[in-house]
This record gives sequence, structure tokens and C-alpha cells, in this order.
Amino acid sequence: MKKTDIIVALVAFVIGFTGTASASVESASWHATKGARADTIATLEKDDVRPASWFESRPASFADLAERVQTAVVNVSTTKKVRSPQFMVPHNNFGPRDPFDEFFDKFFQGPGGQGRGSERMQHSLGSGFIVSKDGEILTNNHVVSQADDIQVELSDGRKFKAKVVGTDERTDIAVIKIEGNGELPYVDLGDSTKLRPGDWVMAIGNPFGLEHTVTVGVVSAKGRLLGGGPFAKFIQTDASINPGNSGGPLFNLKGEVVGINTMIFAGGQGIGFAIPINLAKDLMPQLLKTGKVTRGWLGVSIQEITPELAKSFKLSNEKGALIAEVFSGSPAARAGLKRGDVVVEFNDKPVESPYDLSLSVGNTLVDKKVKIKVLREGKREELEVKVGKADADKFARRGSAPLAPDRGKSDVLGLVVKQITPHEATRLDLPADFKGVVVTRVEPQSSSERSEVRSGDVILEINGAKITTVADYDAASAKLKKGDYVRLLIKRGSASIYLAYKVM
Repeated sequence: MKKTDIIVALVAFVIGFTGTASASVESASWHATKGARADTIATLEKDDVRPASWFESRPASFADLAERVQTAVVNVSTTKKVRSPQFMVPHNNFGPRDPFDEFFDKFFQGPGGQGRGSERMQHSLGSGFIVSKDGEILTNNHVVSQADDIQVELSDGRKFKAKVVGTDERTDIAVIKIEGNGELPYVDLGDSTKLRPGDWVMAIGNPFGLEHTVTVGVVSAKGRLLGGGPFAKFIQTDASINPGNSGGPLFNLKGEVVGINTMIFAGGQGIGFAIPINLAKDLMPQLLKTGKVTRGWLGVSIQEITPELAKSFKLSNEKGALIAEVFSGSPAARAGLKRGDVVVEFNDKPVESPYDLSLSVGNTLVDKKVKIKVLREGKREELEVKVGKADADKFARRGSAPLAPDRGKSDVLGLVVKQITPHEATRLDLPADFKGVVVTRVEPQSSSERSEVRSGDVILEINGAKITTVADYDAASAKLKKGDYVRLLIKRGSASIYLAYKVM
């Protein structure tokens, strides 16, 4: 992931089936007698290596926990009609096969399935868990997406036809519902923020259609950014990977659901990912009420803070989301946010990266007023913003348009620039009366090229000095010498971004 990305990109495989690693066969020494355990604990206390609670916290068995919660875990099977293409190319000659193709082949029994070129039935298996006595079930969106028929089977063998209540493709969360005769078993939802790496977790699901398989592992890590689909900071667990676990619950030792098993890391073993249950709890009210999620919008472009940007803005660390642009008339503009502000807290939640801000804003109800804390010129300020409604098409991004190369002599930054003419302004998607300079050439192997300055970039600022003419540019660049750090604010297409680097 490059530093120049305006919005943090999520780049990984969405595999859709997950499982958990079966607990390895435990050695006899670990299952020693109580007396032996007491001797071991006494030794630990004597040597002051680890507290006794470390040994005592490991359960001897998960059987009681599994019995208590598995009645609310369900098998979800779906069917949908599809028309297969006449010809399919299973592999290209330009690299490895797309992991998305591999996922969908496995999930929907293709591409070698029957009936190619004609209408056929696709079947898939997944898991879910009942979260209310009324029969509301949480699962993954990809388990039930576009299904014509959804069947749910409980641990006692009862089968129900389910209907979709609400789905959110962006987070891969769905709520479906069954109508039971009398109260249905359901599980409690826990607090995923309290999980720590090393905590025991248990999953129950239907890998390969093997109903109510219990697997055990630990939390390997939290806050994993994996993309290509689900928008969440995932829980990683040392889980075995099996098709059919998608949408199933990840339990803590209290029997509370702390995650929804969702993804795998292709090619790896013992690397599974679950959506934190707190994200599902935040979205469920909207899914139950409207069937979809309406996302909040702030109206800014944000970027990651590199070490060089932190240095240029005199920040003590690289945490936060740097505002590169505030859109006119947006909620952010009305709240008084400015370009160069670093958002460190939104709605009482810390913001350590642009991803945190995007996630928090997107999951905030439209028209809700929230407090936002920023660092502005080294000082912390608190503002209040009324969150707007996201419109994906309103501020569509475009890349910069490269210009014909200019063979002029480059400057200390390794750049050649020129004044923007009205004709070029139109070409660069700028107002015809726009005043500024545009990069026409980037010297190969220069510090600017290495920092991804491109031909067609419009330079708006150099170290905070506004650039509207070539004379402005020359005056600002004349102050620089090799070894100095420079911070550029550039406009690339419809987006603005800061770049900071050392002049070489």
C-alpha cells in the first residue's frame, strides 16, 4: 500500500469460508494432576516468571461451553438459479489465478459444475447464529447474497425457511430471520474490544457440511486490515480453514459471541479472520429497521501520516488521519475543519489511522452530532460536526492527466513546472480561471520521483506557502537545498494529497 493513497485502501482476499483451528492433542504433562499443577504453579511463583493465574486460566475442557451455546448455532444452506457462460477460461497466461475466482468456484461449486451455458442451480453452505428469541440470525452477506432460497437447520434437526431482513455488502454482515414455534435458543453478544491476543476463543460451524463442528484456538491478533470486500478491522485467530464456517460465531470463554467468522488467508494455515461483533451490533439496528446501512459522510479526503509528514507538521507521532482536502459545503466545512488538520478522535473513539476515521464516520448515523478532536498547528482543538449522508458518486475520483514531457532543466526538487493556462485547466478538470502551476516533467531517480510526484500534478503549496504562479514556486523552491525536508500539497485529478520527503 503506497503512502500516496488518499483513502486507506483495503487490499486482501475475501475468501468467505472460515473455520477455526482444532485444538491440538494436549500432552499428558499439560493434563497433569492437580498436585502436579500446584507444584508447577508454586515453581512459577517462586521464580517470579509468570503469575499462577496464567496456568489456572487454561480450561481443561470446552465441552460444557460447547453444550451451552451450540443449540443457537445454525446451518445455513442456500440455492440460487444462475446461467452459466458457454465458455470459461480457468486460467490466464499473465499470472496466478484470481483468488476471487477460486473462492467463488469453491463456494458455488464451479467452474467445473454442470449445465454450463444453461440455467442451473448453485448451492452453498454456511453458518449463522440466532441472536434473539424471535429468530433473528446473524451471518455473512456472502452466505445469503442473491439467494433464491435459504434453509436454516438447528442442532435439534428442526428446519426452517429463512428470509433476508437486511444486508450490508461493505462489511459482509447480514441478518436473516426464521419463524419458530415458541421461543428459539439464542446467544449473547459480547464486547470484542475486550479481546486480547492470546485469549481463548471457540468456534462452532458447519465445515464441509459437517454440522456443529467445535474448534478451538486463540486470538492471534486484533485490528487486522484486510480488504477486497469487508470493511472492518478483523480479529485474527489461529483457526483451521474450512468451507462452511462462514457466518458462524466466534465465542469467548463466557459463551458470548465476539466475532463472525468470515475470511481466510489463502495459502496459509492457522490464519482465520472474524468480523468484530461490536461492528455487527452497531449496524444491526439499521439492518432490522431499513434492511440496509446508510453511511455517514464527513466531506474530507484523508491520508496516512508518514514519518516525513509527521516531521514537517511537527507531530510527536504518526497517529491520526491527515486532512488533505475539505470539500466545499460539506459537513466538515460547516464544522470548521481545515486542510492540514490531523484528526485524532471522532465521537469519543481514538483515531490512529485514516482507516479508523473512515470506519467511524461510515458507521455513524446521518444527522448525528458528534465531537471531533484535531491537532491544528500543534494544538489540540475540539469541534462539533453534524454527519451527512454518503453519496458514492458525488465526489468520484479521477487520476491526474500526464502532460507532454518538458525537456527543460529540472530544479532542486527534480521538477519542471509551468503556469496553468485556461486550456490546461479545463484538461486537468480545474476551473478555467484557476491560478497555479503544473508539473510537466519529473527527473528520473530524483527524490520527487521516488516520492511519487507525477507529471500532471498541480502544486498548491510548498512547506505551507501558497503557490499560484511560477514565481511563487521559484521563490519557495529557492529556499530548499539538498538534505532539507520538503512538504508539497498537490492536486491530482479531483483529489488533493500531501507528500513529504528529503531533497536528494
